[in-house]
Amino acid sequence: MTSVITAVHTLIYADDPGAARAFFRDVLGFPATDTGSGWLIFKTGPSELAAHPRTWQHAGTSGTTDQRFDVSLMCDDLDATVAELTAKGATFEGEVGDQGWGLTIQLKVPGAGNITLYEPKYDPPATS
Repeated sequence: MTSVITAVHTLIYADDPGAARAFFRDVLGFPATDTGSGWLIFKTGPSELAAHPRTWQHAGTSGTTDQRFDVSLMCDDLDATVAELTAKGATFEGEVGDQGWGLTIQLKVPGAGNITLYEPKYDPPATS
């Protein structure tokens, strides 16, 4: 049996992401990969943890979120994983999107809503 989900990527939304990242790196001692401009992705065993800002501006757009936590599922090959999960009865919302940091699609979780399934474009510390 082949496992199509290779890791869990957990997001922590922070009012001060620099402080949160420093805590995960310096206090908890999580090893990290800098994906650019100090944006750290932490190895947390067979998963990752990242501290995201609750408000942002990027490429002429801005946004905000009230979320404090988010969970995403990670895979090595999004197209193959979507095909395999679809064959098992899974459904998806929308099309594959290129977010810059990875390719994403929304996987419908029965009774719970959607969860992001993604293929990272960075070298994920969870699988390194």
